Amino acid sequence: MAKRTDTSSTPSDKSPKKAKKPNGFQQFLQVFQMTRRADPNAVWLMVLVFLGVTAVSLLIGFLLDNWITGLIIGILLGLLGAVYILSRRAERAAFAQIEGQPGAAGAALSALRRGWIVEEQPVAVNPRTQDVVFRAIGRPGVVLVTEGPSTRVRSLVDGERKRLSRILPNVPIHVIETGREEGQTELRNVAKAMNKLKGELTKTEVAAVNKRIGSLGPRLPIPKGIDPTRVRPDRRAMRGR
Repeated sequence: MAKRTDTSSTPSDKSPKKAKKPNGFQQFLQVFQMTRRADPNAVWLMVLVFLGVTAVSLLIGFLLDNWITGLIIGILLGLLGAVYILSRRAERAAFAQIEGQPGAAGAALSALRRGWIVEEQPVAVNPRTQDVVFRAIGRPGVVLVTEGPSTRVRSLVDGERKRLSRILPNVPIHVIETGREEGQTELRNVAKAMNKLKGELTKTEVAAVNKRIGSLGPRLPIPKGIDPTRVRPDRRAMRGR
């Protein structure tokens, strides 16, 4: 009688091992390497900040006749200052990598803090020029973030504004144009500009506005070449960790 072959434990049936997530030090190293490639001067600035802060603290320690404590505190503060410089330069480098790519304006919204409801896909699109408008809802009201030249994207903004005004007559609608031209906001400053807007709504009203906008129905299809879900800056790089 032929023996039955057990194939349940063959190597081909083994599931592949999941890739290990990088630890904190590896993440920091990745951020540092990315920043150094995009901005070589960042390294020298970090060194200068570290040495400067350490030297000042050491000098204060000598004056207080306790240079050892001054040195220890200086090293800790110097490292903190260097990490802060790295976080700022890393944020700038991360946005520089996505600048000019379709969907970059939507990616800039990923830097927003809690309290905002962000629509990941564009709410208005020009299929021919690939100009787009993204939307976020927060205590300041509704914010439309554009991507494209001001003269071309204006019609998209006006159409979306009229569309929202019909159902939200008393809700403020703000417009932020991304770019480097006069009157526009650079990608790395979009979140900062939105957070500076004056709060007009309560948290409950923000949720109600989001629900009301959701009743408008499905959005327009996204044309080829625009995939905002794939254009995202590294959040860890932007935070320096």
